[in-house]
Amino acid sequence: MAGSGSPDHPIRVGSMLYTLVDPSEGHEVAYNRWYERDHFYGGCMSGPWCLAGSRWVATRGLKDLRFPKDDTNSISRPYDRGSYVAVYWVEAGHHDEHFAWGAEQVVRLYRAGRGFDERLHAHTVLYMHGADHYRDDDPVPVELALDHHYAGIASMVVERTGGVAAARLEEWLADEGLPALFTDGPVASCSEWTAVPRDDLTGRAPMDLGSPPINGESVLQVFFIESDPRGCWDRFVDYAERLEASGLGRVTSAAPFFRTDVGTDRYTDELW
Repeated sequence: MAGSGSPDHPIRVGSMLYTLVDPSEGHEVAYNRWYERDHFYGGCMSGPWCLAGSRWVATRGLKDLRFPKDDTNSISRPYDRGSYVAVYWVEAGHHDEHFAWGAEQVVRLYRAGRGFDERLHAHTVLYMHGADHYRDDDPVPVELALDHHYAGIASMVVERTGGVAAARLEEWLADEGLPALFTDGPVASCSEWTAVPRDDLTGRAPMDLGSPPINGESVLQVFFIESDPRGCWDRFVDYAERLEASGLGRVTSAAPFFRTDVGTDRYTDELW
């Protein structure tokens, strides 16, 4: 596994919009088409300093793999809430510029009749980029990951045990936790993120944004997977079990997703 941090190049990701949403039942196709053919671009990608974006989907079968399945889940409450997740990278140093534009843009779009009311946000939160971990010595850097056409992703929230230093947990992740998950398998990389508390920018959204930002002792890990995530989900279960056994932390949310098939309605009939 390569060391943490992206390879040295001038374009660096600095922050992320992670937005996990359910369409209302009976509106799956309409929602998918609205988001893909309008909002993905008009609400996010056309904004300043947004360097990449992608959409991912959890079918009923993938939702059933999520854990924990009780009210301790820090992202999805109940655990199977949230079918489509869109992920956007914003260039380092330009967080405030992009999301100030985004806060105004969503209001403009709704005023112009370009919103979509038949949806429910599960977890729409801004995140700041932290460390990256890679399987390969010459990896696809995280800056390119959303455009690399990975088959799937997994998102996991790792919460530190009280009294454990962040550096101690990060050392365990780099030296023990992640190598076993990466070795001889399809999981190519892991990027880590800390949540931005709700602020004036997110407070202006014309809808409820779902579960609150994860706490300050937690990081969101986004894993990029080269094949069907069902085929390697046992690695993530094992990773969570080893983390808890270490006494350093625990997984408070774990969820796999397929990449959407852009331009089609694939998966819209498999959500429930």
